[in-house]
Amino acid sequence: MSTPSNDRPPVRRPRLSPAATVAVVVLLAIPCVALAAVPLYSREDPKIAGWPFFYWFQLLWVILTPIMTYAAYVIIKRSRGER
Repeated sequence: MSTPSNDRPPVRRPRLSPAATVAVVVLLAIPCVALAAVPLYSREDPKIAGWPFFYWFQLLWVILTPIMTYAAYVIIKRSRGER
């Protein structure tokens, strides 16, 4: 039996444009910075349905973070010309 030949050059993906790179970094950094800045949301008011701001702000980021991550993913795929 013969072994498969690895004479093909490795596949190179196109590099991201600087604008796409910045957009991806910003989209991924926003949730990290927003949740790391605890003094920003360490309070009780305003309340929504009796929930203190401290809790609903963090719960809001549970929804926003995947949306921003997906947006970054789409930017990367489109910038590489993938579908």
